[in-house]
Amino acid sequence: MIERQVPVINPLGLHARAAARFVHLSGQFASSIRVGRGSRVVDGKSILGLLLLAAARGTTLMIRADGADEAAAIDALEAFAARGFDDPL
Repeated sequence: MIERQVPVINPLGLHARAAARFVHLSGQFASSIRVGRGSRVVDGKSILGLLLLAAARGTTLMIRADGADEAAAIDALEAFAARGFDDPL
């Protein structure tokens, strides 16, 4: 299991379109993906779960990957968050 703390830098936070992209990227990996904010931890392959985190800009998220491709998954998701969820803002 690998866990990383990543800041939300996107001006709109983890909104619906960004959450959909996150889920699409997470789905490319066999590993279990969990995302947390504070005491709430959700499935990283669930759009609804990610939206329930209400992660605004400046929030720190915990991303955890557990499985055969966990290193690749955590690296890809961390890079995705660092790119502002690929939002063209």
